Amino acid sequence: MNKYELTVVFDGKAGAAKKKKFAETLEGLLKVYKGKVLETTDRGVKDLAYKIDKSVTGLYLYFVLELDGKGVKALNDKLRVDGEIIRFLIVRNG
Repeated sequence: MNKYELTVVFDGKAGAAKKKKFAETLEGLLKVYKGKVLETTDRGVKDLAYKIDKSVTGLYLYFVLELDGKGVKALNDKLRVDGEIIRFLIVRNG
């Protein structure tokens, strides 16, 4: 199992319910792929450098995950089709 960093950006108007729902969904996906969340950080709402889908602010969530390669591919595929996420990035940590 490798460590990965996941940063997810939602529309800046997203509330606490959206953050909680995403965290629960992420935990469920990781359980299927035998991974786990090691750290969660709410980076808050920040101005975007440019408009994305008519949004000028973004709500940033940061996660440190432990997961294998197949799990990362599956997670990437799931996040790509999620219509509520405006941007995301998964990178290997270390």
